[in-house]
Amino acid sequence: MAPTTSSTRRLTHLAAVPYPGRGHINALMNLCKLLSLKNSGVLISFIVTDEWRTFLAAVPKPQNIQFLTFPNVIPSELGRADDFPGFFRSVNTVMEAPVQNLLTHLHPPPVVIVADSFLTWATRLGNRLNIPVASFWPMSVTVLSIYYHFDLLKENGHFPADLSERGGEIVDYIPGVSETRLSDLPTFFSGDGRKVIDLTLEAARSIDKAQFLISTSVYELESSVIDVLKQKFPFPVYTVGPCTPYFELGTSAPNGGRGGTNNYLRWLDSQSEGSVLYVSQGSFLSVSSAQMDEIVAGVKASGVRFLWVARRDDGRLKGVDEEAGMVVEWCEQLRVLCHSAVGGFWTHGGWNSTLEGVFAGVPMLTWPIFCDQVPNSKKIVEDWKIGVRFEAVGGRNLVTKVEIAEFVKRFMNSESVEGREMRKNVMKFREICRRAAAEDGSSDANIDAFLNQISLFMI
Repeated sequence: MAPTTSSTRRLTHLAAVPYPGRGHINALMNLCKLLSLKNSGVLISFIVTDEWRTFLAAVPKPQNIQFLTFPNVIPSELGRADDFPGFFRSVNTVMEAPVQNLLTHLHPPPVVIVADSFLTWATRLGNRLNIPVASFWPMSVTVLSIYYHFDLLKENGHFPADLSERGGEIVDYIPGVSETRLSDLPTFFSGDGRKVIDLTLEAARSIDKAQFLISTSVYELESSVIDVLKQKFPFPVYTVGPCTPYFELGTSAPNGGRGGTNNYLRWLDSQSEGSVLYVSQGSFLSVSSAQMDEIVAGVKASGVRFLWVARRDDGRLKGVDEEAGMVVEWCEQLRVLCHSAVGGFWTHGGWNSTLEGVFAGVPMLTWPIFCDQVPNSKKIVEDWKIGVRFEAVGGRNLVTKVEIAEFVKRFMNSESVEGREMRKNVMKFREICRRAAAEDGSSDANIDAFLNQISLFMI
């Protein structure tokens, strides 16, 4: 990635405002780091709550990225999963005023605001302050098209719908989106997803009022739907993904990240190629306690070695013998996935993790729970054919440890016909993803184009 620094370049001040959730913040921070690498003359103010500032204290960042904070006016991140609808509504009612206060007192004033699309007030605020807004979409562009064209589901009688009766019905009319079942759309038919569908649709529609759209996707992975949105929006659409820390892989791993040592990397060094299943089920929602009991017992019974990211208080994984696996509270996920010992990735299928699995060239075993994880899983398994999805036998809600053990053994068998095909496919997608991120690739060129565009606003 060739820097474009210049001693005579005037200052470009960019304000970055993420939605306060781990996946959203990580993606936007990685974009900011990429912008900084490309042009050290960009000053970036990264705006978060006081609580999130403490969470990010140990995150290494360039000197030209500064944190700006506002009081904890929203519920704590630590309880976000307990009342997701309440959290989402709070973010979209009480966050705007303190962010506006920060923006109006910044010196020099920002020439552009890069704001998460799920902050539904951000484009309105930018227009009120006469500051251009780049709407930052942190999910797949496929999911954006589904939300943006949601009215088509109503017009075709597909919303509302009872998925237990109609989940298999085919949706083939969302612009740019491949044929999909109702049950493979985001989880807006019931539960928390249904409770926040109004805000979710408002987030997608708020993009209309932006001056740019920045997507964390890779053009070559979703070209048909990206081309549709480029035709629809009267402003630039930049795909800059993957917004993952791939640009840090060439540096030495920090000594343990969150206060530990990198024992997990040394443990991986001692394992044979492709033998380890990496298990990470996300930072937000999880399965039921009974299901987690079955998952832990099933993975252990499979005999497959594993590296498992789990909370410190999860007693199910206490005392794991290093011959069987290793349990850590945190790890550098992309660095782990790129390790030669890792042969599979158990994931809920969030978009950041999906792109990290693709970048690393690791097949994925998906267990989607919420929101975009479901269409991402469909993309992984059916469209790209680089993974498999857990399904309970006979429509039961609980997948048993016996089923899980057999499933894991089959998934990790790289010599089976299915295993060879899946691994061949994922290596093709790995090259697509890496070419896009490399110098003069599509994502790299789009980052340059965005920097060049905002340079017109420099002060």
